[in-house]
Amino acid sequence: MYIKKILWAIALLGLIGAAVFAYYVYNAMMSPNTKFTNDEAYIYVSTNADYDEVRTQLVPLLDDIDTFDALAVRKKYTTNLKAGKFVVKQGMSNNEIINSIRSNNLPIKLSFNNQEDLEKLAGRISVQIEADSLSLLEAMTDEAFLKASGFSKATALGMYIPNSYEFFWNTSAEGFRDRMLKEYNRFWNASRNAKAKAIGLSRDQVMTLASIVHEESKQASEQPRIAGVYMNRIRIGMPLQADPTLKFAAYQLPEYKNTVIKRVLNKHKDIQSPYNTYLNAGLPPGLIAMPDISAINAVLNYEKHSYLYFAANAKKLGFHKFAKTLSQHNANAREYQNYLSSQGINK
Repeated sequence: MYIKKILWAIALLGLIGAAVFAYYVYNAMMSPNTKFTNDEAYIYVSTNADYDEVRTQLVPLLDDIDTFDALAVRKKYTTNLKAGKFVVKQGMSNNEIINSIRSNNLPIKLSFNNQEDLEKLAGRISVQIEADSLSLLEAMTDEAFLKASGFSKATALGMYIPNSYEFFWNTSAEGFRDRMLKEYNRFWNASRNAKAKAIGLSRDQVMTLASIVHEESKQASEQPRIAGVYMNRIRIGMPLQADPTLKFAAYQLPEYKNTVIKRVLNKHKDIQSPYNTYLNAGLPPGLIAMPDISAINAVLNYEKHSYLYFAANAKKLGFHKFAKTLSQHNANAREYQNYLSSQGINK
């Protein structure tokens, strides 16, 4: 009888222990374990990250990191991490958090606008995805890739169409570059290719001219007219004489590094460079900046007119006055030069 009581006591204690353990497991798995006040928080798991890196991000987000650790070990998450951007929602349990950061890699909206060159583009992208700017720049300028894709270092910037795109945060440098090539080829659809052929320009030439148009004016409403001026000059064999190409050529020289040219001077017209469109006929060898889509479409759909000249409008800054004759243009140019002088802008 006494032995039976002992056995019953042991059994009861076992049941109590099992109940306590079950409660602990349930609590560790199913109870809410977040302490932030926002609706959501995000963690970023880098490629080849270890559990400690993830844990460091989770510590300020969770009430009890120890129960999370225990469940992470039990569910083998500590040795089976996935790279990417993941969400932790307020009120999630440890089990829900692990399921989320194991399999719910969230896409991000990656965007870039008119970057001056590939180096600046790489910097812009590197703050949005895992890849760093150096690896991005190396991928963008890889000679084998450029050759296989039909680009050169001078035209490579034209492969990147400024827009917003959906990516995974853990995209590699090569992954970003390869995706942009696909987007470029998608952008150059049958309609745009036909328009380029109709105006006698290649894709690269359209992008190069669009970069000049974009640097001349950010006003989408007058970009087709400016493109028309340059197409008229190309048609009659007249040098483009585009001031933005002089600035681009100057910025390649040591004496102009870290400077801003606000006024194009006659000395700039003597710079020996293939990008100097005062000294060299036709289009320069590549882009001088990244054009926006409106400038690209402006070239493909340029306005047909008789204008050969344009000058900045001193009375409506940001816009231009157009002229058919040199004398009319000189009068417009003098008006703007006088405006610059009145503002103390001499270089």
